[in-house]
Amino acid sequence: MEFSACTETGPIRELLLKHPRDAWRDPAAVRGAWRALGYTAEPDFARACDEFDRFVGTLRPFAPSIRFLPADRGTGLDSIYVRDAACVTPRGVIVARMGKDLRRDEPRAVADFCREAGWPVAGEVREPGALEGGDVVWLDAATAAVGHGYRTNAEGIRQFRALVRRDGCEVIEVPLPHWAGPEGVLHLMSILSPVDEGKLLVYSPLLPVPFRRSLLERGFTLLEVPGPEFETMGGNVLALGGGRCLALAGNPRTAGVLRKAGLEVLTYGGREISVKGAGGPTCLTRPLRGAAPRATQGPKGSSREALAPPEERGPGGKLTSPAVKPILKG
Repeated sequence: MEFSACTETGPIRELLLKHPRDAWRDPAAVRGAWRALGYTAEPDFARACDEFDRFVGTLRPFAPSIRFLPADRGTGLDSIYVRDAACVTPRGVIVARMGKDLRRDEPRAVADFCREAGWPVAGEVREPGALEGGDVVWLDAATAAVGHGYRTNAEGIRQFRALVRRDGCEVIEVPLPHWAGPEGVLHLMSILSPVDEGKLLVYSPLLPVPFRRSLLERGFTLLEVPGPEFETMGGNVLALGGGRCLALAGNPRTAGVLRKAGLEVLTYGGREISVKGAGGPTCLTRPLRGAAPRATQGPKGSSREALAPPEERGPGGKLTSPAVKPILKG
């Protein structure tokens, strides 16, 4: 049975997250790092933790299993945006290689988690390749679109194409615009979010014309992000399955576009965890979708700290509960 279905809109089987308590550690760490990472302002640590707890609460009815990456000394604030460090395929995780130098250790941390959790690793992107998960979008079960920009390069795409070719999958390379330059954040998922079967939320002014035409030829309905809401991450929306999606609060016109298309829109407050670091709900999550394979639990004797959510860990990351992961009620 496949590890994860190649879909961005099917039901979520399992969800990987990283809590600010583990990504950011404490207010002093945030204070010392946010400028170098390009955040627009210093995040408030306590408020971020509260926001994230509410974010998780919103997701729980749609994700039967939620796992959390543990704290790691080699990673920093941006590791809260878990999508970028890995991609998922039917055979397992493809460990990425970050285009942003200050994030280079995040894929190693995800690979460590995969070993603990028993998640298969189908391959990795190696130097000089660069590929970030936010640039990879599965359009259907056999087609991935991959953005070629400042975070993902041609060699990274070549390596990814070779890895997924084993599953009979096609890769479409999508040139990305300069936009805010090398220091900015523009992934393919910044301008394209699959929100339901056959429906894509897009910001057409930044889509290459040949790619946009190909999406229409493939039968997709393109839902347009209103211009003023692009820069407030109106276009970054996470599909929850079943015609529901999760969006950052504060983009009412985009929510209206989605509702008019028949979607149910849930929102979350993300001033600290999303706005200041320019990472929306797709950035904050790494979903596995489709039916469960026979074994995704950690191997016998594996470290429980790597699998347990933050609320089960006390000071220093020590477990305070015997559970490996929370019982999540819909």
